[in-house]
Amino acid sequence: MIKRIFFWFMLAVFALLFIFVIQAKEVSAADSNTVSSTVVTDKSVPTASAPSVVVNNSDVCKSAAAASVQTQVLGIATGITITDKNCERIKLARSLYGMGMKVAAISTLCIDARVFDSMWMAGTPCPFMGKIGNEALEAWNKNVELIPEDSDIRAIKEVEIAEKELEAKKAAILLKKKIKAQEEKDKVEAARLKEEERLRVKEEKRQKKIELKKRKAIAEKRRERSADGDKKKGTWVLPLAALIFLL
Repeated sequence: MIKRIFFWFMLAVFALLFIFVIQAKEVSAADSNTVSSTVVTDKSVPTASAPSVVVNNSDVCKSAAAASVQTQVLGIATGITITDKNCERIKLARSLYGMGMKVAAISTLCIDARVFDSMWMAGTPCPFMGKIGNEALEAWNKNVELIPEDSDIRAIKEVEIAEKELEAKKAAILLKKKIKAQEEKDKVEAARLKEEERLRVKEEKRQKKIELKKRKAIAEKRRERSADGDKKKGTWVLPLAALIFLL
């Protein structure tokens, strides 16, 4: 990142100097057209020298970079130091390993995505919050977002998680459709049962009416028979009474 910033900075400086030189030439050309006499001095401009940035301590993971640019008008020189994170990581891991902290040393190296992938492929996943072996494997699978960003294993896991989420969404959609279809079936079944109940009640009422009519008809026939019997009794009772009176 620092190298890239330095590169773009130097590119911008060169661009500005180039524009400045072009403008200076245009101004001098305009002056030569309007002024009849010029004074030329034979004096060379000092050259800008890049500073020497020296890192003497071999235990410091830094490298130096310097650059300079010189024009007829302006000269610029600069220098920076660049920190090597990978070098620092290796030195820290060696220090931890030398103090007997082997798990901590491996954890330090596992910050690098390449080391993480290598450990995973070897069947010995990097430690996770004090867990090692299969426990660490399960913990990493549950916390994929903590895997180094440039790791191929993380990319694979993220794809698997996306596929599972997609499958879960599809399953949820299918479940909703099934629930909706079942609700529609239940509605249809409820309507059918309601209609059957209505028809049953209607049929019961009709049967009751028919039964009531039958009973009324039977009762009417009984009344008619009773009336006929009374009439028949009246026809022979009177002659019998007259006969007894005459005797």
